[in-house]
Amino acid sequence: MLIEPIVADAAAVTAIRRDIHAHPELCFQEKRTSDVVAQALTDAGIEIYRGLGTTGVVGIIRSGTSTRAIGLRADMDALPMTEHNHFAHASVYPGKMHACGHDGHTAMLLAAGRHLARHRQFDGTVYLVFQPAEEGGGGAREMIKDGLFERFPMDAIYGMHNWPGMAAGQFAVCDGPCMASSNEFRITITGKGSHAALPHNGIDPVPVACQMVQAFQTIVTRNKKPTDAAVISVTMIHAGEATNVVPDSCEIQGTVRTFTFEVLDLIESRMRAVAEHTAAAFGASVKFEFHRNYPPTINHTAEVEFLRGVMRDVVGPQNTLVFQPTMGAEDFSYFLQARPGAYFVIGNGNGDHRSAGHGLGPCNLHNPNYDFNDELIPLGATLWVRLAEAWLNKST
Repeated sequence: MLIEPIVADAAAVTAIRRDIHAHPELCFQEKRTSDVVAQALTDAGIEIYRGLGTTGVVGIIRSGTSTRAIGLRADMDALPMTEHNHFAHASVYPGKMHACGHDGHTAMLLAAGRHLARHRQFDGTVYLVFQPAEEGGGGAREMIKDGLFERFPMDAIYGMHNWPGMAAGQFAVCDGPCMASSNEFRITITGKGSHAALPHNGIDPVPVACQMVQAFQTIVTRNKKPTDAAVISVTMIHAGEATNVVPDSCEIQGTVRTFTFEVLDLIESRMRAVAEHTAAAFGASVKFEFHRNYPPTINHTAEVEFLRGVMRDVVGPQNTLVFQPTMGAEDFSYFLQARPGAYFVIGNGNGDHRSAGHGLGPCNLHNPNYDFNDELIPLGATLWVRLAEAWLNKST
């Protein structure tokens, strides 16, 4: 059941959401967005702290005498892409767009914060964590480096993301891994250039690259256990400048996704060995680079079960679903490495909510026709409030 004062406040928070959508900012550049968030929190009488992770904002709401604390997180940054929508709140900045709903995540947490500050029906502290730079910048990691958990000691932290294709009015969460690690590789093969009509005078790096790409897939099918999930995707191959010239070098780039560090270690080791030995077999040399970005997002069992109970109270058992893990990545993983907690999703619908003037494409994440469903603001905020109240008022 929705909290009525939050429903009554929804129009005002929707206006904030649409203002943020119209003025998207990329990772670590969320100056205006953090100003809007800070002002909204201050207007609600919420103590704030700014500057963690460059542009992060933390709201602090205390009640009673308990030392217990819970963290609720929303991300604030946009994506470097041009919006195809033409409704009134479309992005005013070409090449920048809220195509992942971080504007909506921010709005839901603001709505929850306003209600928690006005009513304070809990014993302890709620930390509202407005995080920058989720889209590739590792803003969670940077907030931790700047002392998030030392300054604001919390017993658990939760994060929520909208999920297109899942019906509005539903939530989903799973125990254990829910998002994969994100990693990138760059392999530079150096051969010896020659005339295309005289290939025996050179060492062609292109067939070397082709052999590597094929061999990498055998790591997935023959080196790891079939029950362990992993994806190796070669997404770029660059070589050559002219059709009649065998190039000196060829570059391969792509990504690796896994749910565990053990599988990731295996894949990195095997890819390096395949690259080095394949190049040697052809008489070429190779430079192998492997960069680990976000770790896997792994939910904690006790926190998941507690959250499920709150979800059932808010939307009923029939609308409390088991989330199917995805090979996408999320830097909330850093928070879950440092504190117990869970990452979960709220259904965003199929796109029928979009205002007139939206693009003709689907309402999917990272799509230029996407828009957050404002009908979720009261529901998401209600869930946040009930979770914070239940967590801080539970018996130890």
